[in-house]
Parts: sequence; structure tokens; C-alpha cells
Amino acid sequence: MDSSLVFTIGQEALTILLMVAAPMLLVILAVGLTISVLQAATQLHESTLSFVPKIVAGVVVLLVVGPWMITTLVEYLRRMLQAIPSMVG
Repeated sequence: MDSSLVFTIGQEALTILLMVAAPMLLVILAVGLTISVLQAATQLHESTLSFVPKIVAGVVVLLVVGPWMITTLVEYLRRMLQAIPSMVG
């Protein structure tokens, strides 16, 4: 196993990680930003007002995108486990 293979595997792992995490992070970021703007406009600064919508948005994203996320991660893990014999030998 040479260093270029290690870097390639690491790069692919980080790409998969970003691709899987992006939908959840972007939706929660957008919801948080929207709630913050509304709180600033109404001068209503309640911590639960920003926390609960983010949780609800996160659950909705998991329900919608969750199967794709799991499929992507399982496919990557399967490819990596199947590649172990060729990497070692």
C-alpha cells in the first residue's frame, strides 16, 4: 500500500462525507439563518424558538434524504471492504 493509494482513499472518504452531510447541514443552516433574521426583525430572542425548527428541519431532511445517505455510505463501505485483499496483497 503506497502513499498515493492512501491519499486517494482519504480523498474519496472526505468527498463521500461532505456529500452525505451537505443536505442536512445546508437545510439546518438555512432554517437557522431564517429564524435569526425573524428574531432580529421582531426583537424576540428566545433560544427555543431557534432550536425547535432546526430539530424539525433535521428530522424532515433525514426522512427525505436518509435512505440515500445510508445507501451511499453502505456502498462506500462495501467497496472499501472488498478492496482490502487487493490493498494488502
